[in-house]
Amino acid sequence: MLTTLAVLGLAFSLDLLIGEPPTAVHPVAWFGRLVDAADRNWAGSERGQRLVGVAVAVLTPLVPAAVAGGLVLVATPLHPMAGPVTAALVLFLTTSLRSLLELTRDVVAATDGDPDRARERVRGLVGRDTSTLSPAGLRSAAVESAAENLADGLVATLVPFAVLAPVSLPAAAAAAAWVKGINTLDSMLGYPSKPIGTASARLDDLVMFLPARLAAVSIAVAAVDPLSLARARAWAQTPPSPNSGWPMATLACALGVRLEKVGVYDLNPDADLPTLAEGERAVAVVGRAAVVAIAVAVALAAIVTTVLTPFAPGLEPLRAILTTGDAAPAEVVRWA
Repeated sequence: MLTTLAVLGLAFSLDLLIGEPPTAVHPVAWFGRLVDAADRNWAGSERGQRLVGVAVAVLTPLVPAAVAGGLVLVATPLHPMAGPVTAALVLFLTTSLRSLLELTRDVVAATDGDPDRARERVRGLVGRDTSTLSPAGLRSAAVESAAENLADGLVATLVPFAVLAPVSLPAAAAAAAWVKGINTLDSMLGYPSKPIGTASARLDDLVMFLPARLAAVSIAVAAVDPLSLARARAWAQTPPSPNSGWPMATLACALGVRLEKVGVYDLNPDADLPTLAEGERAVAVVGRAAVVAIAVAVALAAIVTTVLTPFAPGLEPLRAILTTGDAAPAEVVRWA
């Protein structure tokens, strides 16, 4: 458990200190190039493209998972700290918090006097056409994205990592990279106009079911408004995604604002679009929600450790194989 805490602490310290690594050296961008290569017309029919898309959805996320898990597995025997540090790097690279909050804060601030800058900067958060959006509409877009990306960019990879880390750091790293690969596939291919991305979108819907709802709970707790989660039920299924509406609608209800993507969804429609002050508060709430989510992840890791500790002697050989690739000596009964 102490190792898990140290890994989580190092990963989020790196995020606070560094933020997002440059695109040229970011492994997620490298994976994006693989997705780009797969995004082509492999079959002459839509059905054929969908079948190819199943293979893309199943196989391509295994690449980052194998690389991440393999790196931790190889590093572990080299030095007592090598495995945990490598695992922390994987978690750091598969999560994004500081850059999300900074970009959202920058967009919200720019809406007060420099809407052109806000329109330019918000492109890093949303893919919609922002050329006609008012300052309030730009703030809405930024706030929506912050809520949704709390689930996609933090909770989705953090939770499986924290659950598996007490058992096997290579497995935890592989799981985080696998989920990030699925999120990336969905963001690049998961559009109705791309039949090859249908399977990726469905897989992402499945993987994001719990993280989106955990993010919504974290937002409600961070806003000190647990009833906002219940109020959000009225609009949580309005967006096309079965998951993204939960954190967005919860944040809208907690702030008492309207969040709208014109022609697609309208969350908490009886309220007004966010003011500058409400946009700033949204950034603060999402930041606190991230802390709540991290605390939940730590609690889950502690629960896993507590539940498995009595079985440690019997499970140690399996854990050794998962951690180093070698069976543990018979006398080793330690569970860390």
